[in-house]
Amino acid sequence: MTAITVRPGRLRDAAEEIERSTGLRVQELRDQLIPQLPKDLRAYEVSSICMPDDEDDYATPDLVVLPKDWGRDDEWLADPHDVVFALEVISSAERARDIATKTDWYATAGVAALLAVDPRDGTWTLYTHPRDGAYQGVLHGKYGEPVPLPSPLPAELDTSGLPLYAPRG
Repeated sequence: MTAITVRPGRLRDAAEEIERSTGLRVQELRDQLIPQLPKDLRAYEVSSICMPDDEDDYATPDLVVLPKDWGRDDEWLADPHDVVFALEVISSAERARDIATKTDWYATAGVAALLAVDPRDGTWTLYTHPRDGAYQGVLHGKYGEPVPLPSPLPAELDTSGLPLYAPRG
């Protein structure tokens, strides 16, 4: 991660640089998704998904869509079969192997749809139809191209306004 220097009177600049250089990109997609969700679904942040048959193995996507009743429970781990959609924003430091491992984890768990957004190069990948530890449906796109979402989600997400990470250096 890039070191950020804070100078007196420049706190706003530092906050903007933190936002540009970290994975805090989920807000734009979240704001777009929430008003279009069916009434029985909700989008949650800071919610984790457990691996079936292993409560010690879990992932925490940047955003997850679950039945609205899930938020009323005291449970902090969602059943992956209840997950309609998970969103992962790739961090600037993630390696291809880490991304593949994470994607395989979601497929093995049985998460129905996973969207990986990569602000490093302005691309996205939608994974659907998990079977035998791999996603059978894989669709790649670039920022500016809409992400076609599976039912019961809204028809698509607009990616034209998604920001890129600031160049390193």
